[in-house]
Amino acid sequence: MASTPGCAALTAAKIVGETAGISRFATDAKYAMHAGVAPIPVWSGRTKGRVRMSESGNRQLNAALHRIAVTQLRLRGLGRAYYDQRLAAGDTSTEALRARKRRLARTVFNTLKNNPSTTSATGLAAAA
Repeated sequence: MASTPGCAALTAAKIVGETAGISRFATDAKYAMHAGVAPIPVWSGRTKGRVRMSESGNRQLNAALHRIAVTQLRLRGLGRAYYDQRLAAGDTSTEALRARKRRLARTVFNTLKNNPSTTSATGLAAAA
């Protein structure tokens, strides 16, 4: 995970610590909901199909994903290209950033799930 652009050792440690065992989550969608980056539909008036940011979830984990996303937006690469693609599709900057954080949550989930050292729950789950 530390090889992800914008994610240094401290942010990676924060993500692993706040996750407290990736085996608790069956899917990446459940992990995204825990992190507070899952889309919540808003259907009122002419806003059908819109989504908003969640105010629930683990705020520390959400902040770590936000730091990575904002750093990647400053870099010319995959993160910025996806953000620009969402803006071109008609999303607002907030919606595009939420979508980028959701993709990051999926990447973090898959990285932690496929890493044998993080799949077993340790004593950190009891501390959370």
